[in-house]
Amino acid sequence: MTDCVQVLTTAASEEEAERIAAALLERRLAACAQVSGPIVSRYRWQGGLEREREWQCLVKTTREAFDAVAAAIHELHSYEEPAIVATPIVAGSPGYLAWVAENVG
Repeated sequence: MTDCVQVLTTAASEEEAERIAAALLERRLAACAQVSGPIVSRYRWQGGLEREREWQCLVKTTREAFDAVAAAIHELHSYEEPAIVATPIVAGSPGYLAWVAENVG
C-alpha cells in the first residue's frame, strides 16, 4: 500500500471539470488531474431516476491531502452533492508514486 490515492469526481460540463482540475493543481493539492468524457451517468436522486451527460475528473494525490481536495471540490462544484471517491493506489512504479508525493503540498 502507498500513501497515494486517486480521487474521482464528475462534473456537469467539461469546463467545470477543467476548472476543478486546474484549481487542484494550482493549489498543489494534486500532482495530476485527468478530465475525460463525455460519459453517461444514470443514478437515483431525490426519489427519481436520472440520466445525465457528465465529465470525469481523476485526480492523483496523497491520503494526507484528501480532506483538502474534497473541500476544494465542494467549494468549486455546481452539484449539491458531488461524487468524491478516493481509491487507494496499492502499488505502482516507484518513480511515479514518488513524483505524485513530491508534487502535492
